[in-house]
Amino acid sequence: MSVAGTPPLRLLAIVTDALDGPEPIDELRRAGAGAEVRVIVPAIEANSFRHTLGDVDGPTREAEVRLRAALDSLSRNGVKASGEIGDPDPVQAAQDALLEAPADEVVIFERESQQARWFENGLFERARESLEPPLRMVVVHTGDADGEHVVSVEEAGAGTTDGAGADAGSGAYNLPEIPRVDLAGMVMGIVGTITVIVLAAAAAASASTVTGWHAIAIGIAIATALVNMAHVVGLTLFESVHYQGGFAKFFRTLALVGTPIAVVVNLLILLLV
Repeated sequence: MSVAGTPPLRLLAIVTDALDGPEPIDELRRAGAGAEVRVIVPAIEANSFRHTLGDVDGPTREAEVRLRAALDSLSRNGVKASGEIGDPDPVQAAQDALLEAPADEVVIFERESQQARWFENGLFERARESLEPPLRMVVVHTGDADGEHVVSVEEAGAGTTDGAGADAGSGAYNLPEIPRVDLAGMVMGIVGTITVIVLAAAAAASASTVTGWHAIAIGIAIATALVNMAHVVGLTLFESVHYQGGFAKFFRTLALVGTPIAVVVNLLILLLV
């Protein structure tokens, strides 16, 4: 509870889905009575295909629906709040909001089914590196008749960790932080692409007559190289345009799953044709 004469705490709530039920709302009440709550709903794409097609209007409309529902839920529970739509990348949405107005704490609400992208894919670490206020990551279970239930809370203190261990003159500050799963996809993509190309070349060179199967092997090598090159370039050079979310996940899956399949197919063509 705020002391008389002191300004109320300012909370920035990043809401990726619904915000309903007493438990998630109690997480906002922890700041004390009269806290100023500002809700940001990222316009997250529904799937990677829509992201690829550049569908902006659909995610924005869906985010507006979630925003109205969140504000209505807070109002019914006696919490005054304002809100707006944010960038599809929730960390970038928080950064943009903090540039417009400071906050004393950032509270991120995420569904239980999506928490892996924060803790395994590096979003929470990136938030710690780029957001100055204290962080609270509230993981909620959805789908129950009585609303959402909080299943875990992860907290991080004030201050950023960005560049903490880097030499200021080395330039490492500007390099993107690549999660381990993406790094694995990059390594798989590079090694796999070289292997697929070598197998395709070996299959064509070993045959007295080039057949349709050899053309297929060459086509697989070209497609694999293009996909993996796009993914590696996206991860290393295009961080500034938010090569993340569904689009990055789609290409990461192709790198981790499609590349080994391409290697096996070209190996079979080399051995059997």
